[in-house]
Amino acid sequence: MKSLSATPLSATEAVAAIEAGALTAQELVRNCLDRIAEREPTVKAWAHLDPALAMAQAKAADAAKGGLLRGVPIGVKDIIDTHDMPTGHNSPIFEGKRSFGDAACIALCRDVNAVILGKTVTTEFANRHPGPTANPHNPAHTPGGSSSGSAAAVADGHVPLAFGTQTGGSVIRPAAYCGIMGYKPTFGDFSRVGIKMQCHSLDTLGLMARTLDDIALLRAAVLKLPPVKIDASIATPRVGFCRTPVWDDASDDTKALLERTASKLGAVEVAFAAPFKNILDDHGAIMGWECVRNYADERLRNLDKMSREIMEGPIARGLEVTFEQYVAAQRQASAFKAHVDSLLEQVDVLLCPSAPGEAPKGVEFTGDPRFNSIWTLAGTPCVTLPAGTGSHGLPLGIQLIGLRHADDGLLSIAAWVQARLSS
Repeated sequence: MKSLSATPLSATEAVAAIEAGALTAQELVRNCLDRIAEREPTVKAWAHLDPALAMAQAKAADAAKGGLLRGVPIGVKDIIDTHDMPTGHNSPIFEGKRSFGDAACIALCRDVNAVILGKTVTTEFANRHPGPTANPHNPAHTPGGSSSGSAAAVADGHVPLAFGTQTGGSVIRPAAYCGIMGYKPTFGDFSRVGIKMQCHSLDTLGLMARTLDDIALLRAAVLKLPPVKIDASIATPRVGFCRTPVWDDASDDTKALLERTASKLGAVEVAFAAPFKNILDDHGAIMGWECVRNYADERLRNLDKMSREIMEGPIARGLEVTFEQYVAAQRQASAFKAHVDSLLEQVDVLLCPSAPGEAPKGVEFTGDPRFNSIWTLAGTPCVTLPAGTGSHGLPLGIQLIGLRHADDGLLSIAAWVQARLSS
């Protein structure tokens, strides 16, 4: 068996080793816990961890001798309910609080013998006030947010799999900053039952892993379907290079990376129609209107426990959005989704930046989500792939966008891209 601290096992490798009798879930979980003990003082990825509970789950998985995930440990963003662990939302309002039951995604993973290892650090209510998590590649830099702990834990070998959520850019961006795979599915495909609601029109459960096969494995568990075989040998896809309306805000490193990648993939230029040049304003209006109302109890009954950052930032902006502006934004979002569908009739996949550049210095600012918010609003499936490093030696990523409800195809295209870039 490979040493976890040297070359971490992927979830797919771990399942195969457990099935072959070369590894037990208890050994796998113990290796993960040892890695966490070694690295957690630096990375600070975990909001709640109970090693005894984790080992008890692993023992039960070994005894069960089956299930799609066979004792593979998963990190869970701390806005997702778990009946046997607190769900704190990085807020004093919920400190130490336990939910009555599991979120749907957790129940489905337990059903196939996953080990729910612990709760990973999030920003406050998956918004902007960050926790202490550091980027494992350089602790002086942010891992991104709001799924900060999940991205850092996977990147640093604490777990092979983790759940995040995305309302703006909170799966794709931290995955890119930490140099791992991030996947945001088509909006609505994954159940959000048991996940703290911020914006019902945007919130999306997402997955993080170090390989595309692992993304497919966890996706199968959440959908309660057999895993889809990812095929990198597909026919050459038509790639559209979409700079997006915020292209000018990308770093020079990112622009150069995307242009090199587009050239290598034989991409054609694809652009938004003029009516959608300000589409991010519509994302902001929808997010602002909905988060103010979904946080009604917290901001009205527990105002003294809300951070100044969230009250003076997203809540203040949301209170300025009128219902007429919200309705207009929803209508524009509907038109935008149809427009993106039309672009993906011309090409098979869109290529654009995963983030403006490398992870910013410091942990107080989790980075700019705008390169992702566009696609969250579109409801499209998205994947980020690691694609080298920037001028400061930190990871850069490329983002691939597929047609809604064509997620399986997107994962195979991502595998084709990965193979093409590494050749």
